[in-house]
Amino acid sequence: MIARAAEPVIRVDGVTVGFGDRVVLDTLSLDVEKGEILGFVGGSGSGKSVLLRTIIGLLPKRAGTIEVFGRDLDRLDDGERQAIQRRWGVLFQHGALFSSLTARQNVEFAMREHLHLPEQLMNSVAATKLAMVGLSARDAGKLPSELSGGMTKRVALARALALDPEILFLDEPTSGLDPISAADFDALIRTLQQTLGLTVFMVTHDLESLHTVCDRVAVLADGKIAALGTIAAMLQSEHRWVKSYFRGRRAKLLERRISGGPTG
Repeated sequence: MIARAAEPVIRVDGVTVGFGDRVVLDTLSLDVEKGEILGFVGGSGSGKSVLLRTIIGLLPKRAGTIEVFGRDLDRLDDGERQAIQRRWGVLFQHGALFSSLTARQNVEFAMREHLHLPEQLMNSVAATKLAMVGLSARDAGKLPSELSGGMTKRVALARALALDPEILFLDEPTSGLDPISAADFDALIRTLQQTLGLTVFMVTHDLESLHTVCDRVAVLADGKIAALGTIAAMLQSEHRWVKSYFRGRRAKLLERRISGGPTG
């Protein structure tokens, strides 16, 4: 159980985001506590990734405030904003690796922009980050086209960790992975979070990730947070979508498998 911080690391207050006439996030509010893994879940097209991209500044909002490390992102000048951004890392849904760069070069990309390290030291740091996510020196020289789906995710995770961030944003990190690879990736995320003291904001639809990795879960429905709490709290919720998702047939099969009971 994590200790609650006096002030959230991320505070989203009354945020509204829309596209044309469609409102995706409707005065949404959510706090992310220091040192937790928060799973963010919702129906397909509900706006899960929209919130992540709004927090990191890739999408504009129509209303509301977003604070990170106690700083209102709208009130920062360019230099202050860049300093905040260097304190978070992002893993996008499909990895978003640069196709013409090797795994090592992808990890080094942010370091080349921000740290200005000697080449040999930068190579060493990149190799360390790749090793942290379970990749070898041989993997470091591979292009994205030569990587499996799981390896692509791991390179993208190593790149997200390149600047030693305090916050890690993960957008569907196990999407497209087979169950064994997804379970391994979940274990890796938990290990890194505990070892590095990270705060993790994880957009996911993976029930097993929510059960095995997340300290709390926030559920997005109708543009707002419909439920927030532990998995135990989700299982008690009477909200229609939450009940269907966490107590439906797939959830019951997962629960039986985790507990070692029959799944047939």
